[in-house]
Amino acid sequence: MAEDMEFTIGIEEEYLLVDAETGDLRPAPDALMAACKAELADQVSPEFLRCQIEIGTPVCADISDARAQLSRLRGSIARQAAEFGLAPVSVACHPVADWRDQPHTDKDRYNRIWHEMGGVAQRMLICGMHVHVGIPDRDMRIDLMNQFSWFLPQLLALSTSSPFWQGDDTRLASYRTTVFGGYPRTGLPPRMGSWAEYDRSVAALTGTGVIEDASKIWWDLRPSCNFPTLETRICDACPRLSETITLAALIQATMRMLWRMSRHNLRWREYDNFLLGENRWRALRYGMTEGLIDFGTGRVVPFEQLAEDWLAAIAEDADALDSQPAVAGLRDMVAKGSAAERQRRLYAQAIAAGAGQDEAFRAVVMSLIEDFRRDI
Repeated sequence: MAEDMEFTIGIEEEYLLVDAETGDLRPAPDALMAACKAELADQVSPEFLRCQIEIGTPVCADISDARAQLSRLRGSIARQAAEFGLAPVSVACHPVADWRDQPHTDKDRYNRIWHEMGGVAQRMLICGMHVHVGIPDRDMRIDLMNQFSWFLPQLLALSTSSPFWQGDDTRLASYRTTVFGGYPRTGLPPRMGSWAEYDRSVAALTGTGVIEDASKIWWDLRPSCNFPTLETRICDACPRLSETITLAALIQATMRMLWRMSRHNLRWREYDNFLLGENRWRALRYGMTEGLIDFGTGRVVPFEQLAEDWLAAIAEDADALDSQPAVAGLRDMVAKGSAAERQRRLYAQAIAAGAGQDEAFRAVVMSLIEDFRRDI
């Protein structure tokens, strides 16, 4: 049974650095990165733009370990940033910043991306959250990738945190997803029959020199290039640590559920990307507010029902992984709404109270600073 699989977990988050007083984006001073490196070593790194910073937990045995590690990392970044009058925020897009004003990091990998992607790369003022789950068997990684794709729109809907872009309400819940879609090799992963098929597909690109390795494959879900894991990449960056942990626990328990089903020669429902892509669109457009399509019953189902069905499907696995409290946070996320909904509510409340647009957006950013500090 599934007991001989550990389902280790790791989390990566990308943060924006803002002026602690004004909320405006600021590039990371070299001294800040040096201080973070001195404290956190390879668990912190610069990102594509200089106003971004990325952290990654070590391999964690369970979700409690992951929470402790992420709390430590968030706390360290916040403390070091404060020494420079800065504050980190974990959000997919800054509400008002202009990407034209943001210099990119002078690093070989990022310089190549800047050159290869042209104007598309310049707009990458976005942040995401990635979750790795340890799946040692390579063919099992591909099999679970095929089945887990069904859950990707649900994860996106829950994590949406980017309703605003350059001072405009985009009327989307995840504008980040549309920006990142300008890159090649993004979106839902194609259905693969085996690791050998995946390996041949990657080799077709690396062999021609189009990409140097599989790290340039940026699907919503992919086998990691560096670790024996499946890496879920669809989520917007989550402002609150508790939200990140709930999503990570859902991903881990769902991976285990799919693996457990395979031990009984059972499979989760699989649909073509044409259909899954429609739910992905609904998620980035509406978040949780308008539900997703149940293709089995042929109707749009409210997210509250989807959440309860999901929790029932993974109950045994959450028990086995001792992640019940984190997984149960799904109900709280659904009841309170996404980070995108919170930002819109706060902006509307500030405007209704007589604030100007600039002041209202500043209130949104200040709330994101407070969200980052929660629970760490």
